[in-house]
Formats: sequence, structure tokens, C-alpha cells
Amino acid sequence: MKLQLALDLVNIPEGIELVKQVEEYIDVVEIGTPVVINEGLKAVKEMKSAFPNLEVLADLKIMDAAGYEVMKASEAGADIITILGAAEDESIKGAVAEAKKQGKEILVDMIAVKDKKARAKELDEFGVDYICVHTGYDLQAVGQNSFEDLRAIKDVVKNAKTAIAGGIKLDTLPEVIKAQPDLVIVGGGITGQDDLKGAAAQMQEMIKQG
Repeated sequence: MKLQLALDLVNIPEGIELVKQVEEYIDVVEIGTPVVINEGLKAVKEMKSAFPNLEVLADLKIMDAAGYEVMKASEAGADIITILGAAEDESIKGAVAEAKKQGKEILVDMIAVKDKKARAKELDEFGVDYICVHTGYDLQAVGQNSFEDLRAIKDVVKNAKTAIAGGIKLDTLPEVIKAQPDLVIVGGGITGQDDLKGAAAQMQEMIKQG
């Protein structure tokens, strides 16, 4: 089980400073969609060059022109690139093909997918690397989480790894760990804490204990 830190509301220098504090406790650093929109793929490039030992995920949430966008993110140094589960099958297959060519991985974000179980089964057959259940900000605000969704997709996914994102904090982490995802994605649960290092260290410890 890996721990991914999501950076959503920072610029590049702030992001690098944040990661410096927690790098020994995280496995993957995510350049969140808002950062990509504000800063472009140079955010990915600079993060990878600052932390070559960490995996870098580019949260592009691709919906179309997938092969091209995966190629550009790969060139910028991304190890993992995201595409939306709601995208066309051809787009997802194109993303997978390009990622394989580049030696990179594809994470499918299931945000807004209605029948997650059925879609997860299809995505698994397309050869994606990760399938991620994700409660977005707007649904977190009304008290939703993804724990049930994670259990549901784990029933059908045979090859892909599973991931969970959305509002995960220290007090909800035990429930997440119980469902045994391969990747736990945390944003404000680390970046919003007074003691970033302490929060990340505690989370990594809990994950290791499984």
C-alpha cells in the first residue's frame, strides 16, 4: 500500500517546500488538476527534477485526445497519468497504449461514474494500472466518502491496482486501510495540518502496519 500526497492549492515553489517536509513518508506526489491548470506541465517537470526518487502523478483528468496528452505528461516526467472513467473506451485504450509505449502508468479516476462496479470491470479488461474511487470536493462538502465504492470495485477488479481519494484524514484512515487499496491518496489530511511531517509519518506508519 502506497501513500500519495495530493498538491492542489499551491504554486510550484510552495509545492516543492511542502514535499521537502514529508518526502521520506510519501511514495507518490500528485500534481493536482488545479496546479496543472495554473502552472502547466512544467509543475510536473520541476517536481520530478526536485524529487527524482518519488513517483510523480499528473492529475490531468484526461477526457479526449488521450494518447497525445499522455505523451506530453510522460515527456514532462510523470510516472502516472490520470484519465476519467467517464471518458470514451477508445480514449482509455489510447491512453493505456501510449503509457505502455512510454513505460508509464494510467490511473482511472471514477469521479462521476454512475455504475462503478460495471465500469471497473471494463476498465480492468482494458489494461489500466490503477482504478481510483474518488469523492470530489463538492460531494465531500455534503458528507460523502468512497469506502463503499472501494469495496464494490475490489470485488470485480482482477488485474488493476485500486486507489482511493477524497477527504481522507487520520481518523478515517483505519477504515480505508481495512478495505486494502494499493494506493491511498491524501491531500488536506496532510497539507492542511499544522504538523505536516507528523501527519504524514503517522499515516505512513498506519499504512505499513496494514
